[in-house]
Amino acid sequence: MVFPEPRVVFSRCLGFESCRYNGQIIASEAVDHFRRFFDCVTPCPEADIGLGVPRQPIRITKKGDKLHLVQPATGRDVSEEMRGYALDFLDNLGPCDGFVLKSRSPSCGLFDVKLFGETSKGSALPGRIAGFFGSAVLERYPDLAIEDEGRLTNFGIREHFLTRVYTSARFRAVAKKPTMAGLVGFQAENKLLFMAYNQARMRELGRVVANPEKLRVEEVFGRYVELLPLVFAKRPRYTSAINVLQHGAGYFKDRVSSKEKRFFEGTLDSYRDGRVPLSVPQSIIRAWVARFGEEYLEQQTFFAPYPEELQFISDSGKGRKTD
Repeated sequence: MVFPEPRVVFSRCLGFESCRYNGQIIASEAVDHFRRFFDCVTPCPEADIGLGVPRQPIRITKKGDKLHLVQPATGRDVSEEMRGYALDFLDNLGPCDGFVLKSRSPSCGLFDVKLFGETSKGSALPGRIAGFFGSAVLERYPDLAIEDEGRLTNFGIREHFLTRVYTSARFRAVAKKPTMAGLVGFQAENKLLFMAYNQARMRELGRVVANPEKLRVEEVFGRYVELLPLVFAKRPRYTSAINVLQHGAGYFKDRVSSKEKRFFEGTLDSYRDGRVPLSVPQSIIRAWVARFGEEYLEQQTFFAPYPEELQFISDSGKGRKTD
C-alpha cells in the first residue's frame, strides 16, 4: 500500500530545536517516529514573537473575565502579540492534517495549562485550560487530529491519531482533482475503516457518494467533507473493531488451519482485554491477505491505516480507557 505524506504541525521544542524557556529540548518517542514520515511544520510561538531562548517563563493570568499571557519576572504582557501571531500563523498555514503540541505550555498547551490569578503569584487556580496558541488551533481546526506529546504515549490514542492524519492526507490527495470516480474509490477502500469507527456515519457517506440527486461533483465533495470528520469524532469501540476483524477473517475460514484460527482468536482476546494494540490482530489479517491474495481486503485501509514502521509497542500503561 502506498501512503501519502501527512502535513502536521509540531511544537518546535519536541525534538526539533532547543527552544524551551530553559533552552532545552523535549524528547518524545512518538514524535521521533513521526517526523521521518511527515511533512513537519515546526513553530515555537514564544520564540517566534521574540521572547528569546532561554527566557523568563510566562503564565496565563485571569483579570476579571479576560485572560492575559504575562512574564512575571519582567511584567511584560504578550497577550496581543501571541494572539496576533497565532492568527497570522494559522491564516498562512495552508493544507494541514494534524497538530502535535507541547503539553502544559502556556502557549501551545491544549488541555492542561495552569491558570493563575491577577497577580500571577502563588498557587494556580482550580482547573486547567488551553494555552493561547493551542486555543487558537482548537478553535480553527475542530475536526483535525490534535494531540499533545504526553497523550501520544498511550498506544490507543497514538493509533487513533495516526489513522486520522493519514485518512486526512489521503482525502486531500483525492480532493485536489475532485472526480466522482476518485471519491467512489476513496469510500470503497475505507469502507471497513469507517465501519469500525462508526457504521451509521459510514452509511451516510455511502449515500452521499451514491449521489441519487445527481449533484455536481463540487457539491458532493462539499457534503462529504462535512461528514468525514464525524466518522472519527471518537476512537472506535473495541467491539466494533473486533467485528470488522472477524469479518475479514471470514474470507479465510476455509483456507487457514484450525491452529491459525485459534491463534487469531487468542489475539482478539488480548486486544479485547487491552493487552495489545489493534495493529496486532490487523497484522495477522494482512499476513493472510499476502498469502492468499485477497484483492478486496488488500485495498482496505483498515488493515494498514498508516505505515507499519510507525507501529511501536511502548505505552504509558493507561491502556484503552484514556480518551
